[in-house]
Amino acid sequence: GIFSKPNHTKMSYPAAQLNSSLPLLLIGDNIRDPGNLGTILRSAAGAGCEKVLLTKGCVDPWEPKVLRAGMGAHFRLPIIANLDWESVPSNLPPGTQVCVADNKEPGAPAEAASGIGSAPGKSKPTPEHKDEDGAVDDSIPELATQYYYETWTQPPVAVVIGGETHGLSRDALHLAASTGGKRLVIPVVPGIDSLNSAIAAGILLFEGKRQWLQRHERENKRQKFPVMG
Repeated sequence: GIFSKPNHTKMSYPAAQLNSSLPLLLIGDNIRDPGNLGTILRSAAGAGCEKVLLTKGCVDPWEPKVLRAGMGAHFRLPIIANLDWESVPSNLPPGTQVCVADNKEPGAPAEAASGIGSAPGKSKPTPEHKDEDGAVDDSIPELATQYYYETWTQPPVAVVIGGETHGLSRDALHLAASTGGKRLVIPVVPGIDSLNSAIAAGILLFEGKRQWLQRHERENKRQKFPVMG
């Protein structure tokens, strides 16, 4: 079949998907592998993400291999593609905290995040961020680091997944720092450099869903059985 690329603002989505939507978003940072992006979109739809933002440098989400790997996810949640980093904040709900997938262990020195690598979570060695005067800022902002299974889902929240070749861009790290975000570490055994981007996205998104559901259950119990002062 041949069709025009859909506009997310003109699409309608299944009621079941909308009713299960969480204040959880995903941001793709230079994800170039079509199979990985399709798998990530499928995981985002399965976890109940509100929407997916894809920055410039990501593979076209409507590319045939992405569509095949997405298994219908494209028609279940909004996908906003080809964004520059300056426009990302305007596509986030007010007060969103941006967290990044990382492989830097809590307590590791800051420079450990600046090395060259292919992990979702290592920043690019080339400077990309500019300050208000237009000068290049090649610094790597400090972010609190914690394990992914510790609480991080204060609503609303967006998770950045870095690409396969360079990992996180400095723009992603600066955005996270500006929102009070964190580095979320998925620990792996020594000798394994990193996880595949799609696997990391699946782990973080479903952990985020678990935390949301757990908090919702606690709040319901408080309302049903209020604590007497």
